Amino acid sequence: MKFAERMSRLGTETAFEVLLRARALEEKGQKIVHLEIGEPDFDTPRFIRKAAADALEEGWTHYGPSAGLPEFRRVIAEQWKAERAIPCDAENVIVTPGAKPIMFFVMMALLEEGDEVLYPNPGFPIYESVAKFLNARPVPLALREENDFDLDLKELESRITSRTRLLVLNSPHNPTGAVLKPETVEGIAKLARRHDFHILSDEIYARIQYEGRHLSIASLPGMAERCIVLDGFSKTYAMTGWRLGFGIMGKELAVHVARLMTNSNSCTASFVQRAGIAALTGPQTEVRAMVDEFRVRRDEMVRGLNAIVGVTCFTPRGAFYVFPNIRGTGMTSAELAKALLEQAGVACLSGASFGAHGEGYLRFSYANSLENIRTALGSIGEFLSVRAK
Repeated sequence: MKFAERMSRLGTETAFEVLLRARALEEKGQKIVHLEIGEPDFDTPRFIRKAAADALEEGWTHYGPSAGLPEFRRVIAEQWKAERAIPCDAENVIVTPGAKPIMFFVMMALLEEGDEVLYPNPGFPIYESVAKFLNARPVPLALREENDFDLDLKELESRITSRTRLLVLNSPHNPTGAVLKPETVEGIAKLARRHDFHILSDEIYARIQYEGRHLSIASLPGMAERCIVLDGFSKTYAMTGWRLGFGIMGKELAVHVARLMTNSNSCTASFVQRAGIAALTGPQTEVRAMVDEFRVRRDEMVRGLNAIVGVTCFTPRGAFYVFPNIRGTGMTSAELAKALLEQAGVACLSGASFGAHGEGYLRFSYANSLENIRTALGSIGEFLSVRAK
């Protein structure tokens, strides 16, 4: 079978590949601690599950509008306007099955062949993948540990050209857990206004932040029409399998993204959207408790990794990942990740799977129990200690 050339430009997510290899080892009897997948280990709160069940019984099983249920779009707009000071109403919101379609549809709607997309490196690999798939030119922006993995404004400005069409931001950040400093966000906004490019702000981890308040670039003066805010329910409400996301964008762009929804998915499942309304309007105590637990796990991971010879670990300010520097082990990221899986029973990701600037690091998700985290830390320490002898 002959495939379209564009398929050779489409990447993947390494987390799912590592998960498959880990499952294969488990089938052979090996015990694995899963720190590879970015999925909360908590159940979706009961009141959200009940809202979905009630919606099914009430008949919310038919097609809905491609852009999303009007009430759901209104609730999202009201909350994000109040919580993040983003000027918007229901017409600015498009609901999608998961948040990734926003990334895909926005790039499809904005990018011509040869347009340039600036994106963080290390960073979520799908940013680069989609840009390449559309025959745009991905331009990496290095995030460096010595700068707390913050974006370097001088480097950003040096990479801007007449073909720069879009900048992708992600804060709190996957894989490092870093949060953009307010002065950095303000500096980026000035550059976007000066050079006339759009910003795709991936804020999927915005409610999992351990200090300070989240600052959305879309809330700054003159930025709402220039920004597309990507968000969803997977991380905050432990709803990864529900596939529920949305974007907040200018109304002209929203019309085009809704048409792309019509041409691809038709609509997002109506009963799932009813559950989303319940999630946003219901009690947030479980969300806060989840973040508190993540903070405890983060501290355990950072402490434990920094105690291992050859490893140092930056303290993340958000999300649920650590991104330790493993250069002191003398192994590449891929070598150590493979060895930890096969010999130590710990599944993690090579930093290089998040881009060239991730080499020398690993990504561990601490969306797992403290007991399993401690087991993993012990196994990592023992493996590296034996190897060093």
